[in-house]
Amino acid sequence: MSFQLEELLRGAGTLDDLVQQLVAIEEEARQVQDCLELFLYDSYDTGCNALNAVAESRKQVGKVRQELVEVSGSVRASHRDYEAAEAKNARPHALSFDQYRFSDAPVLLSLGRDLTEEGYNRLIPDGYELSDILRTLLDSPLVATYQPRPISIEKMGITDEDVDPSMAESLRRLERLHARNDGEVEVIRFDNHGSASWMVLIPGTQPDSPPTNPFDIQGIGEALGYGSEEVVPAVGTALREAGAEAGDQVVAVGHSQGGIHAMNLSRDKAFLSEFDLKYVLTAGAPVGSISAEPGINSLHLEHVQDWVPGADGRVNADNKDRVTVTLSNEVKTPEGEDPGIGPGHDQENYAAGAEFVEASRDESLAASTAAFAGVVGAGGIAKVTRFKLERAPLQVLRPATPATSRYEGWSRNKVKP
Repeated sequence: MSFQLEELLRGAGTLDDLVQQLVAIEEEARQVQDCLELFLYDSYDTGCNALNAVAESRKQVGKVRQELVEVSGSVRASHRDYEAAEAKNARPHALSFDQYRFSDAPVLLSLGRDLTEEGYNRLIPDGYELSDILRTLLDSPLVATYQPRPISIEKMGITDEDVDPSMAESLRRLERLHARNDGEVEVIRFDNHGSASWMVLIPGTQPDSPPTNPFDIQGIGEALGYGSEEVVPAVGTALREAGAEAGDQVVAVGHSQGGIHAMNLSRDKAFLSEFDLKYVLTAGAPVGSISAEPGINSLHLEHVQDWVPGADGRVNADNKDRVTVTLSNEVKTPEGEDPGIGPGHDQENYAAGAEFVEASRDESLAASTAAFAGVVGAGGIAKVTRFKLERAPLQVLRPATPATSRYEGWSRNKVKP
């Protein structure tokens, strides 16, 4: 459908080109009329007939030109209508912002993905990105506590494990990593047909942890406002310390805040100059304003009951390298359990959704899952290395890093013995 919508715009552009050609023909006909007026004195009747013929032709060209202008306008209007219909059909379960105010729906925890997006766009003027707003706020000296600080990494352990590299099991593994609540990432080395490939698991927000944990609430600001400028180099250091070499293929998997960090890898030129990031898998992450470099595949799992993916007010781009799956099954928090920020954000629900994705015969999903599997292979015994990331205490000043030496900034991430 997206391809057909692009064809509509391409057709409208072709019509616009024809209109300009007809404008030139009309001008040429006018010039011919001016030239014919000189011959009226030689033969009035013949000259008048010639002038009338050219004038009539010019009139007909003008009529065709106007019709093409109207057709072009109609084609563009059709494109807008189709886009609006597609957007509405993609969100059949969402209440509008006004409907929600007068509904009996529960409060914050039940806010859906689409309501969050709509609320953001009602509050924030057009042209203002959440990343720019956060950056402006966090750059203030009054909130220095929330500004990014250098991150060091410490190797916590290496194990050989039988790893299932499927999307669903990767998300379940990520949930177990998140439950440790200590700022750890996991780097997994796969032997894919004799070549090393790597998976990086980046957990979501861990609010009940020390301020040295880069995945605390403050980490959201770094991820959205600063492009993960300290976390991305730390991930690169972890890969190198785990044994990854330049040019090795990498898959990044992240939930919530971790998904933002994972997508920021896909546009960081320093990281991409060293590693061949092939795929990013996110679950419940607001990544609509992040565009990966060409050739990097990504799959984004979102749930209609999860307000977090809509927090940046943007819908993910839809192209051949980027696929978004919106889960619409009703989910509830089991009785007696902490709902957290809502059942729609639960990683197990996303893991179950990933199982449906991997079993789907939809062409776009089949192509996306095949790209994921092509990097991690069929699984088996893999080397798993855990690294603890630690943010420097507040009294340690952030060293100034010129924009032209972004790659040199990686040296700030030291590895503890």
